[in-house]
Amino acid sequence: MSVTTRSIIIVIVLALTVVLIIGFPTSPQQLVDNIRKNVQLGLDLKGGSHLVLQVQVQDAARAEADRTIESLKEELRKANIDWADISRNSPETVAQTDSIQITLKGVPPAKVGDLRALVVERFPSWLLSLVPGSTTDYRLNLKPSELIALKRDTIERSIQTIENRINGLGLTEPTIQQRGRADADYEILVQLPGVDDPARVKEIMRTAAMLELTPVLDGPFPSQEALLAKHGGVRPLNTKMLRMAPRSEGSESGESWYLVSASAVVTGRDLRNARPSRDEMGRWETGFMLNRDGARRFGRYTESHVGERLAIVLDNQIKSAPVIQNRIEDSGRITGMRDQQDASDLALVLRAGSLPAGIVYREERTVGPSLGADSIRQGVSAGLPGMLAVVVAMLVYYTTAGINAVLALILNAVILLACLSVSGAVLTLPGIAGVILTIGMGVDSNVLIFERIREELRAGKGVLAAVDTGFSKAFLTIIDTHVTTVVSCAFLFMFGTGPVKGFAVTLVFGLIANLFTAVFVSRTMFDWSLGRQRRVTTLSI
Repeated sequence: MSVTTRSIIIVIVLALTVVLIIGFPTSPQQLVDNIRKNVQLGLDLKGGSHLVLQVQVQDAARAEADRTIESLKEELRKANIDWADISRNSPETVAQTDSIQITLKGVPPAKVGDLRALVVERFPSWLLSLVPGSTTDYRLNLKPSELIALKRDTIERSIQTIENRINGLGLTEPTIQQRGRADADYEILVQLPGVDDPARVKEIMRTAAMLELTPVLDGPFPSQEALLAKHGGVRPLNTKMLRMAPRSEGSESGESWYLVSASAVVTGRDLRNARPSRDEMGRWETGFMLNRDGARRFGRYTESHVGERLAIVLDNQIKSAPVIQNRIEDSGRITGMRDQQDASDLALVLRAGSLPAGIVYREERTVGPSLGADSIRQGVSAGLPGMLAVVVAMLVYYTTAGINAVLALILNAVILLACLSVSGAVLTLPGIAGVILTIGMGVDSNVLIFERIREELRAGKGVLAAVDTGFSKAFLTIIDTHVTTVVSCAFLFMFGTGPVKGFAVTLVFGLIANLFTAVFVSRTMFDWSLGRQRRVTTLSI
């Protein structure tokens, strides 16, 4: 490849990288705005919100037990196994999650064999054992391996759901990952660069969006006491007492309580889509669509219960309790939204999916942009003298060839910033450390090449031959050091936390840029400089 062709390639790459960083500004202010937009800064540089959430995995264990109870009832009926009562305990803390247990009472001794076979075949995740001191009561406990898998799946689904919700808000480059000990803390770290008022984000993350369409058994009542009084002071089995959500924020007037079935007809898992809309009176509401299986069950239920009430329950509060007028299949509406944002936010969390368990905020910090500005200023103050020292050392020690190395380092930094811009990666303080290490490795690559050229010149070779041999022999060494470093960065990215990943990303981009600048660009500049001389007898290096 000729020097002219290589020079054209370098100019094109340089122009492209500059455009990726600054765009096409028409004013100095737009230039600054474009750089801020294209080079994303992390929480430690830009400021923002730092949240630590704990996932209440005991909620997922209780939900799993409830689903198992409903399935177990149906299977017992099919197998003609009599029973008196099925219930579960209620672990209230994360530490009590492993104690989840289902109790099955009143099984005839003659049906014990059938019961054991049924549990082994249909409920392999549970262990059946006899309650001590009884001959008819049994308990089911989740296997230890299933508990571990349940908790791990709950964390992963929570992270995915929170990520979907935050991405739906259009926030830039949030960090969402597990923090602490996976087998004990069940914590999620959320960092939101540029968000200094996280109230709305917190509300959207906190909302479990557990949608249930549940049969209304009795109500409304003005209070819980009135509801219980009608039923002899005891809540009937397999039922829940739920309150109608206030029509306006902070409203306590017109309180209503309903007795609803503990088993929902359809849930949020049956949702296909949700979107904000307006009703006939122009009031905001959230419409939802059910998937095929949910629509079939919903249609079958509404057809056989025309004239009865059906509660639309969101996060254990009744949004509305309309009377079923006719068969309904694949759609419904949640009314009572305050405004468009209320309806849009609810549609967002419904589309993103329900959280598999509740969350509790363990830590919340807001990092002001002034701290980020200080970090950038101090980083620049530390980096410029170091960079200047490197430049001076290269120019003094390698004279004219040092100019070659300095230009290659500058182009290396420009390409690195362009890679960060086009990939959407976030530049953090550890990332700046990766940039500094990249500069060091760039200098190291130039030193390897220059010293190899010096060795060839001392061996008596001509200038052109020494340059050619020096680049050829140093190339394999440079490739070896860069490949091993990239492999190390891959492991850092796979197993490291957010700051470590930021360091690994910037270092990999810098190493790729360095291969281009230290070998391709530097060689082109040598060839161009030597090609301008009529007789090449000496080399300033």
